Amino acid sequence: MNGLLLGAIYALIALGYTMVYGVLRLINFAHGEVFMLGSYAALFTSWALGFSPDALRGGIEKPSTWMTLAVMLLVSMLACGLVGVLIERLAYRPMRSQPRTASLITAIGVSLFLQYAGGLFLPQSPPPSISEQVNPYRKDVIKMTLRPAPAEVVQEAATARKAAEDAQKVYDAAEKKDKDAGLKSNPETDKLGSAFRDLDRKAMRSEGKVVQQSVMLNIPFGQLIMLVTTVALMLILRHIVLYTKAGRAMRAVSHDFDSASLMGVNVNNVVTTTFLIGSALAGAGAMMYATILRTNLTPFLGVTPGVKAFVAAVLGGIGNIPGAVLGGLLMGVVETLVVWLGFSGYKDAVAFVVLIAVLLFRPGGLLGSSKVEKV
Repeated sequence: MNGLLLGAIYALIALGYTMVYGVLRLINFAHGEVFMLGSYAALFTSWALGFSPDALRGGIEKPSTWMTLAVMLLVSMLACGLVGVLIERLAYRPMRSQPRTASLITAIGVSLFLQYAGGLFLPQSPPPSISEQVNPYRKDVIKMTLRPAPAEVVQEAATARKAAEDAQKVYDAAEKKDKDAGLKSNPETDKLGSAFRDLDRKAMRSEGKVVQQSVMLNIPFGQLIMLVTTVALMLILRHIVLYTKAGRAMRAVSHDFDSASLMGVNVNNVVTTTFLIGSALAGAGAMMYATILRTNLTPFLGVTPGVKAFVAAVLGGIGNIPGAVLGGLLMGVVETLVVWLGFSGYKDAVAFVVLIAVLLFRPGGLLGSSKVEKV
């Protein structure tokens, strides 16, 4: 489940890379910084909703609802969408007629600018993080039994628990009788209490055996909601691309930029829409990354997830939307498996190993074209 959620977040970011590349043949290296700004937008929204450190100081738990998460998600998506449009309008559009190398250098420059400009204005010392109290489902877990424990172990636990409950009833009755009689201490009642506690411990050990010998799947409810939200966003994107006028225009520009322009497609609006949607999806991923995974925020937060999402886009076939989703999910699952195997120190290196392997054996990606382009 953790791998799927992480992979879904990578997929949301990778969609931005692949959409922009599909339309402009440009790798938007500033996309990771758009992701970073989305995380901060979610942080500031949580503070505005009453979850700032000052508001929570004192240990008082503040109630949160699904609306809190929804507002943070929408604000983060809106903020990232606007940032993406501004980047396209101010940095990339003036360079569109220049050689592709100039656009790539511009993208790197925008990325560095956002990192270091963020260091001037965004809080970073100590690194802030979104309070876990924002998530109202943090304590809810869905438990599914994939393989039950042997029947005799389950029966033993049930018998032990029944004996403990019977002993507790006897002890409670004896204690009440002593209290009604005005007795402060009764050796017989103390023996019943000791016997009850022994049986309760035995029942707990038996129940522990049931847990150890069964295979359970524990799904945090908050993660499940975020995964469902991610799938919903991807389905909305699919509908936009396949069944709307804007989507048809995006596909036309992606197929042939100049011909689409000659056929009357407003390519500027198409490119702006592409940046808006791709950046908004990165904002959704940023909100989930900062809220559910509770990462400390810094102006350089977007570097590593951005690189991994770029590798995910390359893995799936950059320019291919289903490929970006597939690549993101694979990256998340593989990274989680590496951590599960006890090699957490190498989890970031996995992205580069995957990138090298893809470039060596399948440069077009799993679902991409076999045609190799120099960028």
